[in-house]
Amino acid sequence: MEDVSMGDVEKLISTGENEEIEFKENFDFNGIVETAVAFANKRGGVILVGVRNNGTVVGVQIGRETLRDWANRISQNTDPPVIPELEVEEVNGKKVLCIKIDEYPVKPVMFRGRAYLRTGSSNKRLNAREIAELYYRSIRHSWDYITVNAGLDEVDFDAAGKFVEAAKSRGRLNVPDGEDLKTALEKLELVGDGKPTRALILLFGNDPQKYFPHAVVRIARFRGSEIEDDITIDGNLFNQVEEALKFIRKHINVRFRIGEKAQREEVWDYPPEALREATINAVAHRDYAEPDEVQIKILDDRIIFWNPGGLPFELRIEDLYKPHPSKPRNKLIAKVFYYSGHIEKWGSGIGRILKALGEYNLPEPRFEEVFGGFQVTFYRDVYTEDHLRNLGLNHRQIRAVLYVKEKGSITNKEYQELFKVSRQTATRDLGNLVNLGIFERVEKGRYKLKTQHESNMSQP
Repeated sequence: MEDVSMGDVEKLISTGENEEIEFKENFDFNGIVETAVAFANKRGGVILVGVRNNGTVVGVQIGRETLRDWANRISQNTDPPVIPELEVEEVNGKKVLCIKIDEYPVKPVMFRGRAYLRTGSSNKRLNAREIAELYYRSIRHSWDYITVNAGLDEVDFDAAGKFVEAAKSRGRLNVPDGEDLKTALEKLELVGDGKPTRALILLFGNDPQKYFPHAVVRIARFRGSEIEDDITIDGNLFNQVEEALKFIRKHINVRFRIGEKAQREEVWDYPPEALREATINAVAHRDYAEPDEVQIKILDDRIIFWNPGGLPFELRIEDLYKPHPSKPRNKLIAKVFYYSGHIEKWGSGIGRILKALGEYNLPEPRFEEVFGGFQVTFYRDVYTEDHLRNLGLNHRQIRAVLYVKEKGSITNKEYQELFKVSRQTATRDLGNLVNLGIFERVEKGRYKLKTQHESNMSQP
């Protein structure tokens, strides 16, 4: 956080509360110290005392003892001690206390045994696992850096060697010719003090489940509520990704079309690139400290990817729909997936999913934090002619749905003209499409397709 001067204070107030600014109307001890801790655990920030939540400056009474007292109270009640910088500024003739908090280098900073992190314009209290994750990140490590009490004979050196050569050929890894593999793995931080790290065992272990029994992928194909086919995939993480994708391809549809260059192209229910990105994300970014498996469910109209562990606490669901920084939970695993080419560009995975689904004219995916984990749902295009016919729609309604898929919407009048029917018939046909959850009325006389994951056609 840059230094704050008198001219800056009015500007800060005008911007409103955010990740680096907090307003306090009065001297609220608990609230001020919690915010100081939340700022210290993030990027730092400024607390403005004497300002209401809406930005109205009410001012406070401040003397020299007040400044000294608040500096001491903040430092004495934070562990490790946070040393604030205090200034008094006048805004519209009223005094505002500016409490500047710098980011603390080694985290977490605690208040009464609790850690907080600034998220948006509020302070989030962290649970034990999030506190551990914050610590690992502050020392630039993560869970997967820790070594396993095992020998290097537990590692498949053939697989690790192929990875190194492939990463070199991609130009992503610089390993001198003739350097032995163990040295290369040490430089990659996959080996520490002669022992394999958790990342190395998961990525290239002969039997990763010996040490991490829940590090598997469970995947099933459902017909209604019944399981038609299922499998549990173990082995190393690369194997889990590839075998999961094989199972998915086995249980989704593919058709062929002639492309622009008169070549036959495969068109799957879902774009292969989006399926691959979602599978890699679930495997690479899951919380391996949680005793749960990655789960993938294939249903008639959607496919669901769930992994233990929510989003990194710096990110929110709404951040995923726009460019956002890469915040890998498992830094070593993510680094190896990048070197191997499974991750094309840091922080681009979600964007690639959105782009691929858009090019397939499929609905946006649903991102959720549910059941203690992170879930992604892809929705299949159920508005096909065959499926609509099976729903009992008449030929006019089927053509209307296909028309709206192409044009975006239809009015009652357009329906009448398109099918040469009366207003009464058009109203009845369109009303039936609304009742089925296929159309929604967006304005008088105009209808569009209902988002598929909001439609009752897609409810479990």
